[in-house]
Amino acid sequence: MKPIIQVKDVYYKYTNQQDELTAALDGVSLSIHEGEFVAIIGHNGSGKSTLAKHFNALLQPASGDVYVKGMNTKDEEQVWSIRQVAGMVFQNPDNQLVATIVEEDVAFGPENLGLPPGEIRLRVDRALESVRMSDFAQSAPHYLSGGQKQRIAIAGVIAMRPEIIILDEPTAMLDPSGRKEVMDTVHYLNKNEGITIVHITHFMEEAIQADRVVVMEEGKIILDGPPREVFRQVETLKQIGLDVPQVVELAFDLNREGFSIPGDPINIEEMVNILCR
Repeated sequence: MKPIIQVKDVYYKYTNQQDELTAALDGVSLSIHEGEFVAIIGHNGSGKSTLAKHFNALLQPASGDVYVKGMNTKDEEQVWSIRQVAGMVFQNPDNQLVATIVEEDVAFGPENLGLPPGEIRLRVDRALESVRMSDFAQSAPHYLSGGQKQRIAIAGVIAMRPEIIILDEPTAMLDPSGRKEVMDTVHYLNKNEGITIVHITHFMEEAIQADRVVVMEEGKIILDGPPREVFRQVETLKQIGLDVPQVVELAFDLNREGFSIPGDPINIEEMVNILCR
């Protein structure tokens, strides 16, 4: 099956404060398939957000190519089509809300597509239903919690009917309750709506819920695989300054002390079952 996102040997550089060119992406190649939930992790400056911005043509490679559903992001005539396929949600929901009423905010994207009013109404209702915010359609966004605001931002993307949603640290500014609201919504969209998810995060507990985890360091991909395989590499992750989920660290420490913790548990339920046995 052909990947819905394909990154081929991509390099990207930016100018630092000393006017020196620094490699943000250093020969990155990556394929993401339709319906996958991929988490990309790495410490600040690893290149993960830079890579994410290549997925909907906000940035373009200095060399190499990025294809979204077969469209090259370097092709200026395809940029609008690419952004309809791949929607993006950013870290701060306040920066994405443009209207004074929730349903008007969600309608903003479809209106810019020039859709007829009846179609816009259907899309807005469906998008709010998807993020479980229908009861707040007439509310003012500034009265909502952080998690609710981010769900409205996601609804605004959904109303554009994307096949891919790219989330660039969407829970970074939220409390634990807000993070759970947003992550429950994102998993629902992936499992029930079939939307491909690319989730940039620094929360390891979010990453373990993905189908696949990609680890970046200094503009390169150093690990890529199912969460259990990636988080098995505890020493490698710690060497590049990343935390690992608490359960993974506990299992690692117990094994190092001579206890046998089989199966590489990555969540509390698995660890409890192993210890009970």
